Amino acid sequence: MKAIIVGGGIGGLTAALMLRARGIDCELFEQADSIRELGVGINTLPHAIRELAGIGLLDRLDEVAIRTFELFYLTRHGQQVWHEKRGLDAGHDVPQFSIHRGRLQGVIQQAVVERLGADAIRTGCRLGSFTQDEGGVSAYFFDRSGAHVHTARGDILIGADGIHSKVRETLFPEEGPPCWNGLMLWRGAADWPVFLSGQSMIIAGGLNAKAVVYPIALGSSPASRLTNWAVLVRLGDGTAPPARREDWSRLGRPDELMPHVTGFFIPQVDFASLVRATPEFWEYPCCDRDPLPYWSSGRVTLLGDAAHPMYPVGSNGASQAILDARALADALARAEHPRQALMAYERQRLPMTAEIVASNRRGGPEGVIDAVEQLAPEGFTDVDSVLNYEAREAIVRGYAARAGFAARVVARLT
Repeated sequence: MKAIIVGGGIGGLTAALMLRARGIDCELFEQADSIRELGVGINTLPHAIRELAGIGLLDRLDEVAIRTFELFYLTRHGQQVWHEKRGLDAGHDVPQFSIHRGRLQGVIQQAVVERLGADAIRTGCRLGSFTQDEGGVSAYFFDRSGAHVHTARGDILIGADGIHSKVRETLFPEEGPPCWNGLMLWRGAADWPVFLSGQSMIIAGGLNAKAVVYPIALGSSPASRLTNWAVLVRLGDGTAPPARREDWSRLGRPDELMPHVTGFFIPQVDFASLVRATPEFWEYPCCDRDPLPYWSSGRVTLLGDAAHPMYPVGSNGASQAILDARALADALARAEHPRQALMAYERQRLPMTAEIVASNRRGGPEGVIDAVEQLAPEGFTDVDSVLNYEAREAIVRGYAARAGFAARVVARLT
């Protein structure tokens, strides 16, 4: 069996490793001229790290990431709503990692090159179209000028080509653009003095105005960390996402961002100074897509953001792509026919990810902050008098269970 993978992001690269581990050949095509370590910080949850550890990547991740120790949920005024341990300290058998997205992608890409060979990744190949028949699927790739550069033939085609997926567009030509909820996200990272444990993550504010800060790598000295930050603010009603592709990821402007930053108070770190000290940062519209009725058509299926793009809530986007890759590889290894495998994969993964997309629209586990801020918009003296522990726990733990990363043993922590 041979798989054609469209897209060289975290999902596509992980799929290549998972397939290789099961003796399934694959060839990966990326439209960019090279796979570069782009982006800023993300969190990769234990259920996804367990899959990467299973293919021998845990030590490499430890070299470039921070093991997340704890998570604080605060109101925008800096009052604590929830605190919990994460990763190994929360009862998982593997860590949670805070990591630069590009470095995570780089670790996986390096493993692909080592195990499959450099020829397994073809860059500068933009999918134009594909056809399928009883014997397999053919994919036609073109360069930026529109010249045909390669035709690939395989048993299946995996669309791991992101929120603007060409594979998804071909399967659902009437779907239209992604859904924008009116939220704009700014993200950056800078070398900054250690705060709290040096492995702590803070989320302050609810879905309409939120600040996030956590370390993602060692810094220039033992007293500093490469510290990731994000600001999410509702700017509109979400009637339409940006029309131009270049507006989906552009350099942010301090004069546009700083008025929003000053609306947060985070006592554990000087958040405004951290943002000001960041040489450059990026701006993204916060978009997703409605869940699909199906992912697979014949010998073609979807994976990661191509299948289930979701709002950046609950640290779940990259993690779910990794879980997709494992599930698809297992299904292909077990099934007698590729079509049977793709349907089994879809039955396992589509309902769960559709529920996560819906939950993220409501705020995910961070909805506990919204719940408290709605009841006490000017602050509180005792959070339990606003929303008791059991009610707060139900929001946070309920999401963890839906997303599949609830620890086997979780101590009650406040």
